[in-house]
Amino acid sequence: MTEEPREESKEMSPKGIEVPRRNFLKAGFGTMAAIAALAGVSAPLASLTKGFTSVDAFLQQHYKRLTSDDLDQILRRLEAEIARDYGARVHVNDVRPMDGVEYGYALNLSRCNGSRRCVEACVKENNQTRDPQMQYIKVLEMSNGSLDVEKSDHYYDVPEVPREGKYYLPVQCHQCKNPPCTKVCPVQATWTEPDGITVIDYNWCIGCRYCMAACPYEARRFNFSKPEIPAEEINPDMAYLGNRIRPAGVVEKCTFCIHRTRRGRYPACMEACPTGARIFGNLLDPNSEINYILKNKRVYILKEEAGTIPRFYYYFDV
Repeated sequence: MTEEPREESKEMSPKGIEVPRRNFLKAGFGTMAAIAALAGVSAPLASLTKGFTSVDAFLQQHYKRLTSDDLDQILRRLEAEIARDYGARVHVNDVRPMDGVEYGYALNLSRCNGSRRCVEACVKENNQTRDPQMQYIKVLEMSNGSLDVEKSDHYYDVPEVPREGKYYLPVQCHQCKNPPCTKVCPVQATWTEPDGITVIDYNWCIGCRYCMAACPYEARRFNFSKPEIPAEEINPDMAYLGNRIRPAGVVEKCTFCIHRTRRGRYPACMEACPTGARIFGNLLDPNSEINYILKNKRVYILKEEAGTIPRFYYYFDV
């Protein structure tokens, strides 16, 4: 894929104040060696850098400010760090949005059987920590006739699914057109890409978790510690803004499998679904299957009153 120059970002906070985090540290401490030495005796700095694989990673510029050469060096550094820390050979890519594409997802609740195969596939595909296991998708067990998610059961543990009198409602990032999560980020570490996918610069996130509080779908997760993933289970096909192994202390979320979908593939959760309940595609393509669903089914969105305008839709066969 051809590298394109990025626009220079002003990196201004919502209050118009320049975001100081890494720039402040660079200016104040001079060389990387000095920073590393100081980190050993300074409890606050040691706390700030905890979880990052190197001081370089912590002080890295915002994704939008990186030149193509900067980014290439970072991608190779990430590959080397993963090889060192996890014993796995991987390839980290910067996969850009395609022109004329806006992604959308539809889920047929009549077909979802609550097996959670989508959850399992997502964990493996996106290199989520195994101990404790992080999951981007929650499958809610709902009572027939009810749409009240507050009365749902996320932790159902039964011998067989689906259960009589129940249906299942998977919830993940809805890639909203009006996302409250991006608006509250004090350092602009999260934003929506032209194809509708909301991403996070994991090296710029400060872990404040304002975005988690703002999300009405509880679709974001906080990584409390260094991810635990056996080398043989690591997915080596990684994207910088997607499924690369994230450092501790940052927020992460579903990206519609950005490393797959921007290359014309389906998300892992869709491919793993045993009932064909999941439909994914280009909302701008009038002949796409998801457009057919939107035009011909009774579609509804979750928590419409929140005004988020999701790109994730639910429907029933009847």
